[in-house]
Amino acid sequence: EKDPTALDQYGHSMLHGTGCNRWFDKSFTLVVCPNGRCGFNAEHSWADAPIMAHMWEYSITDEVFLLGYRDDGRCNGSIRNQPPNPIRLEFDFPKPCLDLIESSRVIAGQLCSDVDLHIKMYRGYGKGFIKTCKVSPDAYIQLALQLAYYRSAGKFCLTYESSMTRLFREGRTETVRSCSKDTCAFVRAMEAKADKEEMKKLMQAAAATHQNLYRDAMTGKGIDRHLFCLYVVSKYVGQDSPFLAEVLSEPWRLSTSQTPHQQTDKLDLNKYPDRIC
Repeated sequence: EKDPTALDQYGHSMLHGTGCNRWFDKSFTLVVCPNGRCGFNAEHSWADAPIMAHMWEYSITDEVFLLGYRDDGRCNGSIRNQPPNPIRLEFDFPKPCLDLIESSRVIAGQLCSDVDLHIKMYRGYGKGFIKTCKVSPDAYIQLALQLAYYRSAGKFCLTYESSMTRLFREGRTETVRSCSKDTCAFVRAMEAKADKEEMKKLMQAAAATHQNLYRDAMTGKGIDRHLFCLYVVSKYVGQDSPFLAEVLSEPWRLSTSQTPHQQTDKLDLNKYPDRIC
């Protein structure tokens, strides 16, 4: 709260660092900042965000509450085997290799500087209050995002939200197309400053539609993975499809994936609200 940019800096550090001090080819990189705040950067192909979130909550809670620390700040327990002293590795790179590394470093730096990232922590209310209104917190946020985008761009757009398909063996994700007709109706009513009861009714209808879309995606009734499979088959058999070419070329202007906290029962955010970030 004293430094509004602190979370921005933290986000940049977790996302890309300097561009050359993160191991993007590894399953995940554990990042520890000089002030002791830590986080991770996860490579996406092997798992989705809830997997890492589950592991993270398990690790940070068991480290404090189960394993613990001594009064001097060191870990509980005793050293069983003395670790070997570190040895500095020395590399002998030829000049062409060094030139290539330097050009890659410059490109990585340019990519990092092009990232516009701002993290805000809203303390007015949270998902607990939203639930008392009998509205899904996820649906509520989706409606807010659609309203914000419409006010900014003056139009609606194709919107992506990921849904887990872990009900199925080796299931990963499916797409929830969260910009629906009911969502648009609610946004237009908000912009027209319609009657409050009318807006409430439209909001509840849009939230219910979103929940149904999310539920369909989770249970294998989504369309985007099916379309992708049809695309792969069309390429395999060498048959072009104007329909697939059109629907798969539409740009996703908004990507709204989110991973809620409390993937485990170990993190009590009511008791420890400061452990979210």
